[in-house]
Amino acid sequence: MSTVPPPERPDDRQPSTSLSDEQLDAFLRETAEGGGAAAPKEPSARARMVTERLRAQDEAARAASGGRGWGRRKATRPSTPPGWRTGPAWQETNGGRTRRRRIKSAVGVLLALGVAVLVVKPSLVLDGIPEGPTGAAAAPQAPLPAETALPTAAPGGAALPPEPTHERPFLGSPAERWADGADAIELPPAKAVGGMSKADVELALRRTKDFLVASNIDPAVLRGARPTAAIDVLDPLDSATLSRIDRGLTAPSRDDDPTVLISRFDPAEVRVLGDAVKVRGHMSFAAGDPGQVEVRADYTFVYPLVRAGQDFGPVARTIVRRQITMLLSDPAEWQVTAGKLRIFEYDVDRGNDSCDDYGGYLHPVFSDDVPTGPPADGPTSDPYDRSRPLDQAPQECGTVTRT
Repeated sequence: MSTVPPPERPDDRQPSTSLSDEQLDAFLRETAEGGGAAAPKEPSARARMVTERLRAQDEAARAASGGRGWGRRKATRPSTPPGWRTGPAWQETNGGRTRRRRIKSAVGVLLALGVAVLVVKPSLVLDGIPEGPTGAAAAPQAPLPAETALPTAAPGGAALPPEPTHERPFLGSPAERWADGADAIELPPAKAVGGMSKADVELALRRTKDFLVASNIDPAVLRGARPTAAIDVLDPLDSATLSRIDRGLTAPSRDDDPTVLISRFDPAEVRVLGDAVKVRGHMSFAAGDPGQVEVRADYTFVYPLVRAGQDFGPVARTIVRRQITMLLSDPAEWQVTAGKLRIFEYDVDRGNDSCDDYGGYLHPVFSDDVPTGPPADGPTSDPYDRSRPLDQAPQECGTVTRT
């Protein structure tokens, strides 16, 4: 390893040349400007004194310019050429330092080019940066394509998502990129299955959509009205199901809770903000028993809510995921009403809904509500995670990670 010899003191050696202050000063300035003779191999004591004087001038100039600062400062030419004060041996044995300075200079150029690109076309620099709360609040992202099968993982999101607003009630939620309303429920192409014709399957799909829209999106039903259109889809011969729905609407209880099938809110407590209900999911069908087709629907509905009678205050969101299988049967083989559906099975998962209230409505919690009752002791879950099978979900009251 090369080492740097320690600098010599002025009185360790006698000077080999004698230069006046004016001559040495002239030489130094000529060298700084790129001309003049080669530097003497060993500076005299007088040269060392002049060097100290010039160093003092450099320091005085830096002090006059304000020292370090955040603004751009005009560069000044040093009073002595680089390398003179350190001696030739330093530059020869410590080339790494010189290379490091070159690297810093190159980085400075790249940064300058980066700023220029950012001014001319910001997307070239920013497109690869994950969007944070500020970016998310600035502009909505592109809508997602329709879902055709269950995802394999929960949707991503910012660690600290922005709070929803009255203008953008789905802000900070994966649902902001979802389609809304009845148009979000897209029907798959029909075909004949299980002895049922293509027309029968088309009817089953369309009537299943009618039930979902009437029980989860209809504005009047969301405000607590009776879901007449949804009930009309069901077979009047299925008295057990219709009786249970009627009991839930007129005398709700833990055993007869209409919200297991119908999304509705107490109009004296909250109102749905705006006209949009965000929807994400898909529908499929398969043959059932001979002369039957089963339509399986799996959809998540997101409702933006504010307190009743208020045009201000926080925005809450309640998330309801429903899995329901509807059955259309051939009246020639089954004792059913032609064109009517029966509910074969269903599961529901409700996020941001009071666990202990069975009054027939969904009850959201707002960010400024004071907690009451015992804390939830169930597992934590993400209500936007559509990869979770609902039939394996725990039944106890848990905590949602986001709304």
